[in-house]
Amino acid sequence: MPGTVVVDPQDPSVGARLRSGARLVICAAVPWYLCLWWGTSTAPVPAALPAVLILREDVYAAPRLAWERLLGVFVGVLLSTLVLDRLPPSSLSFLAVLVCGCAGMYLLGRPGSPNQQVLITALMIYATALPGYPLARLAETLVGIAVVVLLGPLLWPPDPYRSAAEGLDAYRAGVGRLLDGVAGRLARGGPPAPPDPLPEGARLWLRPQACRAAFDRAARRRRTRKPPDGLDGRLGLAARSAVTLQCFTQELQERARGLSAGPAAAPGTPAAPDPALRAIAPLVRSTALALDLALRGEEFAAELDRARGLDLAHRAAHPTRHDAVLRAGLHLTHEALSDHLASRR
Repeated sequence: MPGTVVVDPQDPSVGARLRSGARLVICAAVPWYLCLWWGTSTAPVPAALPAVLILREDVYAAPRLAWERLLGVFVGVLLSTLVLDRLPPSSLSFLAVLVCGCAGMYLLGRPGSPNQQVLITALMIYATALPGYPLARLAETLVGIAVVVLLGPLLWPPDPYRSAAEGLDAYRAGVGRLLDGVAGRLARGGPPAPPDPLPEGARLWLRPQACRAAFDRAARRRRTRKPPDGLDGRLGLAARSAVTLQCFTQELQERARGLSAGPAAAPGTPAAPDPALRAIAPLVRSTALALDLALRGEEFAAELDRARGLDLAHRAAHPTRHDAVLRAGLHLTHEALSDHLASRR
């Protein structure tokens, strides 16, 4: 609720950034010195590149990214070697490498994410036409990828359970601020929603799915460790409430557009406020409080009963179908809270 301070997990702390930086430095330095010891070249830059290009916050994605990079390097080496074997260095051979590299980049990439490593490697092999360089680049890339895949996850591995819990807290605080702002505007007779929705709102509704993915990833990989008590159920509630409350806020947006587009009583005079909107403000606050308590893992049955009573009172005072649509998102949120309460007993 208002006043709650939560660190957004999408904005990493200084400690998390230092750990990521240290992981990158180690995973870049180890293959560099391994290749120097092996004698592949005097400056094995390709061995250090996988750490820069593969390592992400989700270190468990490294195997997939490593496979894509290795495939791109192999195809790039093959393309450039074949072209240089048949054509002398010239504008024609450069154009052939460029066209073939672009084609391979899109053929081996994923939708919306071409494998740029194909073209990069092909051009570097073309620009460094030295005997043995293609094989040395391939070997150095293999060493770099092996270090990233095998060593990276062992260096300060992230805790997906903790990430899921932090994301849940951030979602809880964001929803609390959003609903508090909505209730305040409605109680004052102001517009039901801002004229232009903020992009942060769209990210707020997607956060529970990201938390759920982190939790499921941890459950698959950490079979010997149990998740925090109740976290699974609270994540499920967050995912359901994100859908229902998004419907509610979208309906408020539609009401706001309708009020702004409707004819005013006189030029320069705003349209009369909808009494159903002002009357729903206590229901919004009560629903927000019940959801906040539930997502914290605290007792919320009394507040849920109060919210349901306010829902019935609003339904009796404003029984039209138009007003039923307005209440639908909140009513479905109550159903999600009720199911969550039943699962805890």
